[in-house]
Amino acid sequence: MKAIGYLESLSIEHPEALLDINIEQPVATGHDLLVKIKAIAVNPVDYKIRQNVAPENGDYKVIGWDAVGEVVATGEDVTLFQPGDTVFYAGDLTRSGSNAEFQVVDERIVGRKPKSLTDGEAAALPLTAITAYELLFERLQIQKQTTDIDKTDDIILVTGAAGGVGSILLQLIKALTGATVIATASRESSADWVRSLGADYVVDHSKPMTEQINALNIGQVTHIASLTHTDSYLDTYVEVLKPGGKLALIDDPQTLDVSKLKPKSISLHWEFMFTRSMFQTDDMVAQHKLLNHVADLVDQGLVKTTVGKHLGKISASNLVKAHAELESGRSIGKIVLEGF
Repeated sequence: MKAIGYLESLSIEHPEALLDINIEQPVATGHDLLVKIKAIAVNPVDYKIRQNVAPENGDYKVIGWDAVGEVVATGEDVTLFQPGDTVFYAGDLTRSGSNAEFQVVDERIVGRKPKSLTDGEAAALPLTAITAYELLFERLQIQKQTTDIDKTDDIILVTGAAGGVGSILLQLIKALTGATVIATASRESSADWVRSLGADYVVDHSKPMTEQINALNIGQVTHIASLTHTDSYLDTYVEVLKPGGKLALIDDPQTLDVSKLKPKSISLHWEFMFTRSMFQTDDMVAQHKLLNHVADLVDQGLVKTTVGKHLGKISASNLVKAHAELESGRSIGKIVLEGF
């Protein structure tokens, strides 16, 4: 089968950073689905793995953790899906990725594709939706409301709100909670984007944020979703958070002085959406359920796709363009590719 992989961790400018290859098609066993890939999306985790994780045993490493495809075969223990189903998922960091014609993936971390979206539109959602959903309801423990939304006293600051996770997080906050949202954006295009997704207020993270937030006169921030540069903003977070507030992050600061959180009894939470699949947790199926919930929200018109750019077919050359754009830190929304 066709795939895109690499043999060495190289800069994206290197001609062998990502290569078109042919490898053996996998076989579904146990709880696995064999999925014929129709569309994929690219995330920062892709280039971080490419830069830092060398292939083992001289084999090509195939990455990619966002996919839409058709189930073509199932393992003997599968109960949730059958051949012919169209699905979407983020996959498992410890297994071969979705930059290939076929992939095996555990059914318990797979959801049904939203009926109202194209394959490319749906591919933009799984990894960021799982991350945002778990961060919001499991880490920050925001109250979820499923019918008439009542306004609450929660005030959530979302930094890096225009990126992939932020773009779905803002929508989930609006669709399922009564919280007020302050989003950060430093460019007008980013500010317009986050407003369109539900941000009540926008502040510029390239300027001192404490004064901007205080000037809103809406009360103290109760929760923070820190999606980028947590180490740079930590002092600001401590200043603006209410005593007893919650801080959740998804990035990888090299150092973080958590002692600064103690005076206000601020709790710190890390969100890593691969934890369940990586450790085969007892509640793995929670990701299947939440992806189906997100699909329902999309089909009800409450959440929209977060595609920022469609780069065409799934190929090494187009994936190089996607990685380069993500590494620049200036992409808005998600980058998707479709078909081989």
